[in-house]
Amino acid sequence: MEKRLNVPIKDENLDEIKAGDVVYLTGNILTARDQAHKRLIEQGAPLDIEGAVLFHAGPIIAKNDDDYQMVAIGPTTSMRMNPYQSEVLDMGPKIVIGKGGMDDTVREALIRNNALYVVATGGCAALYVDAVEKIESVDWLDLGMPEAMWNLKVKDFGPLIVAMDSHGNSLYD
Repeated sequence: MEKRLNVPIKDENLDEIKAGDVVYLTGNILTARDQAHKRLIEQGAPLDIEGAVLFHAGPIIAKNDDDYQMVAIGPTTSMRMNPYQSEVLDMGPKIVIGKGGMDDTVREALIRNNALYVVATGGCAALYVDAVEKIESVDWLDLGMPEAMWNLKVKDFGPLIVAMDSHGNSLYD
């Protein structure tokens, strides 16, 4: 089944989505890798992350004067976020985008928070960039460009495959 979702995500939007479904996202998504996850836990979020989508990605960004332009954005290996992801999910995000599987602590957090883990296809960084309409803002640039939290306005971002749903199902079982 294919679903098109608007971000921020509401709980009722996720009730019928199951592992194996395909989703496309429109709205804002936030990039967050290891260091951003750690900082979210230590300092809290710089933006409202209730209903947010977090993308395990280190985008390639070009800077022109005071403006940023997305060059490429693809998923990074999500299991690196396992130590942080369940606690971050408890802070309100509803969808996590990444690559590869995540552990049972994340599965439990997805169930507890009615959230999804979806996978983006690795190697499609140039394709995904076409769905990025604008870089809205950046936080934590002191962590470095790939580790910073980029707030991206996207339209029909996908296809993304639901790998772990809010009912405990996983394509990795």
